[in-house]
Amino acid sequence: MSSGLIDAPPKPPGHKPRSRRKWLWWLVALVTVVVLALAGTVAGVYVKLAGNVKHTDVTAADLGRRPPKVAGKAMNVLVVGSDQRGGKNAKYGKVPGERTDTIMLAHISPKRDNAMIISFPRDSMVQLPACRAQQGLLGQQAHVGMINESFNSGGITCTWKTIEALTGIHIDHFVKVDFTGFKGMVDAVGGVDVCIPEAINDKKALLHLAAGKQTLMGEQALGYVRARYSLGDGSDIGRIQRQQMFIASMVKKVMSGETLTDPGKLFGFLDAATKSVTTDPELTPGVMKDLASSAQGLAAGQIHFITTPWRYSVIHPGRVEWVQPQSKQLFRIVATDRAITGSGVKGGEAKVPRSKVQVEVRNGTNRSGLATLAAVQLEERGYHIAKIGDAKRKPYPTTTIAYSPNGASSAPTLTRDLLASKGLLAPQATTSRLVLTIGDDWKGLKALPQNDTDSLKGFDATHDSCAGA
Repeated sequence: MSSGLIDAPPKPPGHKPRSRRKWLWWLVALVTVVVLALAGTVAGVYVKLAGNVKHTDVTAADLGRRPPKVAGKAMNVLVVGSDQRGGKNAKYGKVPGERTDTIMLAHISPKRDNAMIISFPRDSMVQLPACRAQQGLLGQQAHVGMINESFNSGGITCTWKTIEALTGIHIDHFVKVDFTGFKGMVDAVGGVDVCIPEAINDKKALLHLAAGKQTLMGEQALGYVRARYSLGDGSDIGRIQRQQMFIASMVKKVMSGETLTDPGKLFGFLDAATKSVTTDPELTPGVMKDLASSAQGLAAGQIHFITTPWRYSVIHPGRVEWVQPQSKQLFRIVATDRAITGSGVKGGEAKVPRSKVQVEVRNGTNRSGLATLAAVQLEERGYHIAKIGDAKRKPYPTTTIAYSPNGASSAPTLTRDLLASKGLLAPQATTSRLVLTIGDDWKGLKALPQNDTDSLKGFDATHDSCAGA
């Protein structure tokens, strides 16, 4: 089930190539937040780790009017990534100032029995609030702009205010990270397992990997999470999905007996993570210790990853917009700590969600770019696009979804989204990836119902990154 000639990766209207400075800063913060909630050990360890952490004040006056804290004992932690290039980061390029291209919110339930990680696409066009100038930053006037502008204009305080204004979720703490600790974290746990569908030779990311299951150490891992055009469909959303998969593998590794029962390895991991972290002063060793003590039973299957429902913008080419009412529904669920129906959070799933389905798209027609267009539309709905290519022969009269016995449970999910298709079982294949071959009868996707909640389901930290290979 391999591809033929590769079509161009999907690029929304107005797309411009991005620079090489895309790093997985947020992995450091996310795993730090989660693992600090798991490693309830000696209080002195927390004191030592807290000594690594830098602090920045966020005042009530700067935040202004805030949403109420509805789920009183839940904890909501804003996670942002900084590409500040001073000090140890100077070797990654001399660029003045500080930006964030990644913004997330980690929600830990009142009973500490599940956690939800929400990613906000950095190109999201949203209503930004006014923020005052401070610490050498010019501040921000209220306007419609990209969500990451708030950090550039008003720092972490403005980003905090922006996320609260957009979501209605009361934020308790923030964690800001840079990328210097990333390689140390990966090396401290002995590497992270990922699955490489095809050999990678990416000169920009300095990454050269053979196909198959690989254990990536620090330098390789950094290249893997930086890479874009040489993997999947070449889109930034595809890279976000791949990074979430990497986090899931990292969390499983950290939470395994291999790490948690090895004090030296666990401390090395946390030491590397906290050295790259800045938080608010209220995120104290005592808060961390209490959180750890109450969350010792949290399992990888109870840590869920969700991306704010989105679509490519027609009004702002090259940017994305949040899909409503699904986005508001997601934010309300988090604010009130309610379960997402069928998400696996506090319950099981009725069907395989789109976020767990990997699709290879092939153009079986003579219409140029049709596979690319279909891939963009499927990606908007949450599917993982593994590859885009041409069918070995053309034309195909009928649109088909080829699946192996391992992919049989995922095929109905894709079938329900297409106006016309025919299933094709490949009994000798072992991959769980679906292969969509677009035929001359291609009619596109069905309209997405207003009450569709599949985009809210995400996946949990037990998800196998090699499952779709």
